[in-house]
Amino acid sequence: MPDAARTTPASDQAEAAANGPAAASGGSAARGDSAARGDSAARGDSAARGDSAARGDSAASKEPSATEEAAWFAKLPTMFAAAAALFTDPAGRVLLVKPNYRDHWSLAGGILEHGEPPHVGCRREVAEELGLDIEPGPLLVVGWSGLDGIRPKPMVNFVFDGGVLTDDTPIRLQESELDDYRFIDAGDLARHLPPVIRARVAAALRSRGTGRTVYLPWAEP
Repeated sequence: MPDAARTTPASDQAEAAANGPAAASGGSAARGDSAARGDSAARGDSAARGDSAARGDSAASKEPSATEEAAWFAKLPTMFAAAAALFTDPAGRVLLVKPNYRDHWSLAGGILEHGEPPHVGCRREVAEELGLDIEPGPLLVVGWSGLDGIRPKPMVNFVFDGGVLTDDTPIRLQESELDDYRFIDAGDLARHLPPVIRARVAAALRSRGTGRTVYLPWAEP
């Protein structure tokens, strides 16, 4: 009797023959599509990275050069700056100094050097003019004044609290620039100071009482 269990029917062989090549080609096509999509994605990523790099290069090219920056800064408006200290004695009188190159009195202080912070300039000027080495206290006044006569630029004045000087404070006057120093009653300041400095000193005295820095733009009355 024939061994039918081990024999593949002809119809099955025919189906296998018919489906086999198609299935094989279908698998190959699927793998090909996947590879193609992978290549496209890789090319897309590469293109995206290229675009990003191009945009980065474009942004970087817009940064100004050192020469361009220097030229821009050179065109900016500038101003002069000075720093002074408000000293009083125990009675509340204000310490003024008399410059030998001015007709009026002033607070101890002077023009800031190039790049010098205001509080550092205040300390330096006080040491030069009065022989006192102090750590400037709170900023009392920021004064601004516009062009004045031959002065071609605005001026910013910083007034710091110098504190209270006792009667035995050893003041050593800078004789090359100053003729004298004196403690003046607040009510007598008008006889010694021009209006702009008098207003600045009055604002500094008020600031001491309130604990608030005063901004004092000056316009000629």
